[in-house]
Amino acid sequence: MEEQAQRRILVVDDDPAILNVWRRVLGQKSRQPALEHLEKKLFGTAPPVASPEAGFSIDTATQGMEGYQKVIKSLEEARPYTFALVDMRMPPGWDGLETMLHMLEKDPQLEVAICSAFSDITRDEVARRVGRADLQWLRKPFDLEVARELARKLSEQGTRRRQAR
Repeated sequence: MEEQAQRRILVVDDDPAILNVWRRVLGQKSRQPALEHLEKKLFGTAPPVASPEAGFSIDTATQGMEGYQKVIKSLEEARPYTFALVDMRMPPGWDGLETMLHMLEKDPQLEVAICSAFSDITRDEVARRVGRADLQWLRKPFDLEVARELARKLSEQGTRRRQAR
């Protein structure tokens, strides 16, 4: 049970198709052929089935406020997320920066990363405002193995951050 809690992540993106791709790539579900064209949109090629070491428990949100509410609920249930992947542009609500600021206000131990194709603010400015010099940023489209490696890294960092509190 403890290991599962350490591998719990939240993905916040306004594109439901992208959320489905993340579930497939990093989650515990089997491959769904209908998602192949969506995987190509995100990765450029169709990735193979999620590897057994991926196996993250993934929650998703299509807007920043919804993601923030899920962070609150996870804390109330004593099942906090290890990390969150957040898109920068999510009209019409909060953008990624505002979403991360609210999430970190409630859960300072949450590891966060940007996963976005576009941003109206520089990477350095986002890192400064979030208060994390080591803020990770993954540009869409991206390589499948780079995405998986980022997830492993964020999981390790998030686990260490929670254990250090």
